[in-house]
Formats: sequence, structure tokens, C-alpha cells
Amino acid sequence: MGKASKDKRDIYYRKAKEEGWRARSAFKLMQIDQEFNIFHGVKRAVDLCAAPGSWSQVLSRNLYLPAKLTSDGKDGGLPLIVAIDLQPMAPIEGVIQVQGDITNARTAEVVIRHFDGCKADLVVCDGAPDVTGLHDMDEFVQSQLILAALTIVTHVLKVGGKFVAKIFRGKDTSLLYCQLKLFFSQVTFAKPKSSRNSSIEAFAVCENYSPPEGFKEKDLYHLLEKVGTPSGADDLDCRSGWLEGPNKVYIPFLACGDLSGYDSDRSYPLPSTEGGTYQSLDPVQPPIAPPYKTALEMKKASSHGAGADTGKSSLDP
Repeated sequence: MGKASKDKRDIYYRKAKEEGWRARSAFKLMQIDQEFNIFHGVKRAVDLCAAPGSWSQVLSRNLYLPAKLTSDGKDGGLPLIVAIDLQPMAPIEGVIQVQGDITNARTAEVVIRHFDGCKADLVVCDGAPDVTGLHDMDEFVQSQLILAALTIVTHVLKVGGKFVAKIFRGKDTSLLYCQLKLFFSQVTFAKPKSSRNSSIEAFAVCENYSPPEGFKEKDLYHLLEKVGTPSGADDLDCRSGWLEGPNKVYIPFLACGDLSGYDSDRSYPLPSTEGGTYQSLDPVQPPIAPPYKTALEMKKASSHGAGADTGKSSLDP
């Protein structure tokens, strides 16, 4: 009953299982591509915070698998896709997995080695922290995750490349926009149709990577700090309040995906079957090493121990 109820309430969750996606978030990246054509001309791509792998699946199906069937692919000119996450994930055809930390610049060196010294055409990041429900806190932590991803981007993305990252909209969104504009000539915040209206998430679609002249990767955070002060003085103020009022920054915001398509906040009737009873599908690929695995094992051991103690006490005189 529980699975069927979720299938009815979340059409993209149901469709993801039916179409073989590991998570409903696959539709978000596909809808972004429909609007921005981010996959065009991409030969090397990086997926940050990749587990459980739905965005890597999208990259594989849109870049690697079509090329594999062409003459260019048969000659060895296949696109390269590298997926990075702290957690391991099940294999995906055409995707090289790196288990590493995106806040560590040495991870970028591993990626570039896989690309034979070349740089990526596209970097995507669907990572997010464990949400607390405190929007200001969640927005801040998410923005720090994006800046960590930007550390990798400045090392591995070629000039003219594209970067897509999940954001949480809030009072400091203008600051994040201005920071990204330092490195990309065009930045748009997009809301895919498959992203719930009730969610504060959106996606920063950054195009045409063009870092400032003379930029060095080690100076990234010093450069980002200067965005927070209108005067550029030494007493840096990293708040975005000065971006309001007469200095207000207007952020391009775009809804993407088929607007006449499925509504992520609506309940849909379950499809009828020949037997008359709808059978809910299992997830395509459960996590192979979830962070809560140890807690489940401890809970299972505890319940078995309680059962053993109960049995022993029942036999005692």
C-alpha cells in the first residue's frame, strides 16, 4: 500500500522506475537539457556528488551510448564520463567512477588523468546536504557545497565549458549569482517541471566558462570574497544585502521542461493492469553502501539480541 501510494502521489518517482532510472532526479537534468541544450558537442563530462547515479545514467544514455553505435564510436572516439562521490555506486556503462571528495583539489587531478590531460566540456552537480528544514541553514550549507564544486570546476572545466549545479533559493541567492558570474558569461537559474513547486531547489545553469584574466585556482576564495563588498576594500563584507535596493541584482529565472507535461505536485491515478491490481515496482538500484547501513545493522543486531534475551528469560525457573 505504501509503495502504491507514493507511485500515485509522485508521477516522476513512478516513471523513473518504469524507465529504468535510479532516481527521479534524472528528469530534472533531461528537462534542463531540453531548454539549454547542454549536451551539445560534449565529449568529456564530470558528474559531481553522483550517487546513486541517475545523472550519470542520463549522461551515459545521451552521450556515451549513442556514440557507441556510430562509426566514430567504433573507431575509439567515445565520450568520457567521470562520476565522483564519497559513496560507491553500482556500475553504469561508459561511466568511470572515482570515489573521492569534491572539496579536495587532488580529486581534480584524478579526473584530468582520466581525460588524458584534457579538460571537461560539461560539469554537473546534483549534490545536496541532509536537509534540516531550516531554510537559511540549508541554503547556506548548499551554497558552500556549490563553491566546493566550483573548486573542482576551475581545475577541470575548459574555457567555454558549461556547469550545472543544484541551488537552494533564499536571501543570499543574489550573492551566489554574482559569484558564479565571475566565471561564466551567462548564468540562469532554472526550475525544471519535475522539481516540486513546494521545494526551494532550483538549478544554476552556467554557460561559457571564462575565468578572470590572470586567475589562479588557489586564489578562488579570495576572489569570491570580493564579490561581497560594494567598495572592494580590504574590510571584506560577504553579505549580499548591498545587492538589494539601488544595487539590486535581477537574476534570470526560467521554468524548463514541457509545461503541459506531468505536474510534480499532483497525484495521478495508477495505471490499470490486466489482472486489475497495480503492482508497484522496486527501485532500479538501491544504494550499495548507504551511510545508514551501520545503523540498520545495529538495529537488526539489537532486535535479535532482545529476542534471545526474551527466550532465555522464558525458560528460567
